[in-house]
Amino acid sequence: MTVTGERFVVEADGGSRGNPGPAGFGAVVKDAAGRVLAEVAESIGTATNNVAEYRGLIAGLRALLALGAEGASVEVRMDSKLVIEQMAGRWKVKHEGLRPLALEAADLARRFRVTWRWIPREQNGHADRLANEAMDAAARGETWEAKSVSAEPASGGREVFGPSAEPPDADADAGPASAARPRSAPGWRAAPARPPTSLLLLRHGETPLSIEKRFSGLGDPLLTANGTAQAEAAAARLSREPYEIGAIVSSPLKRARQTAEAVAVRTGLPVEVDEDLREIDFGAWEGYTFAEVQLRWPEQLAAWLADPEVPPPGGESFADAACRVDRARERIVKANEGRCVLTVSHVTPIKLLLRFALSAPPESMYRMHLDLACLSAIDYYADGPAVVRALNDTAHLP
Repeated sequence: MTVTGERFVVEADGGSRGNPGPAGFGAVVKDAAGRVLAEVAESIGTATNNVAEYRGLIAGLRALLALGAEGASVEVRMDSKLVIEQMAGRWKVKHEGLRPLALEAADLARRFRVTWRWIPREQNGHADRLANEAMDAAARGETWEAKSVSAEPASGGREVFGPSAEPPDADADAGPASAARPRSAPGWRAAPARPPTSLLLLRHGETPLSIEKRFSGLGDPLLTANGTAQAEAAAARLSREPYEIGAIVSSPLKRARQTAEAVAVRTGLPVEVDEDLREIDFGAWEGYTFAEVQLRWPEQLAAWLADPEVPPPGGESFADAACRVDRARERIVKANEGRCVLTVSHVTPIKLLLRFALSAPPESMYRMHLDLACLSAIDYYADGPAVVRALNDTAHLP
């Protein structure tokens, strides 16, 4: 079949049951109206998630090419931040096993006018379903077979979109939050159809490690007396107008829990814990100062600062932390639609949330400064982009 038109969408995904383990991929090609033009899926034996995701991307681009759409404008949508950032040229491809796949995908992409777009996992349900169908078929000793695709719109008899349905220009992340004033539509926008979901991002108070500016990740120090006073000052502010907090969600680490509990006492709200809001794992660097790390691990530190995929020795990379923090954002926003949520966390998760909202590159993390017990704020609108309303607000601190 040859298609007409100049705008298409390719949604792709891959999965591995074990990472590495039995793996498969799925991809779907749609036209600008959202009609399905092609579906592809395949089990690929034992592989990692990233390999399967790249294989899904390659299959989706090949399927579009087979439809005669060379030179067309295509938006590639994937929930793999790694693949999207690497294909967009913002992250390096460091893993040797991925390099040939990335080169093949890039060669195919050059035959179109591609826009790379990361989407939350819940919006990539069609491709995810295809990947799981392929893996399930392989587990039964069968081969996945494509069903006939009639290019009917989503309103037709069969389900075309699944949970990923949305017009090509829609943006899943939406809107602003105000740390200092009531929430409203940002300038240059019409009034939103629905109130935003607002995240007030509160960094925890002072600890013994923060006094000496030491790496403090999964180590679990308590607040100092000054840190407790900072938490109380934040709580006093947040318990007054114009704040209307509807929920409190905290990192599981004690310094964040203590800070969240101070607000909970004043507002009467319970504290929910989300494990994915924890600080990054600094591995062997935990408890050391930056100068000490630079002296002991100069090469590893340079690599860590240069590439978000590189973890500290025995620790967690910024790329991996980004994935789990974004999972937390998805859950919190979805569970609290239209409400203001106080989210108590740490430097890295808060900076990541701000970076996502700004659609900023990974290096923007090094251009932000967050004081202890500071407030930042993001609004997420259902009909527009995420908007940062405040950053590093410390007006409540003495």
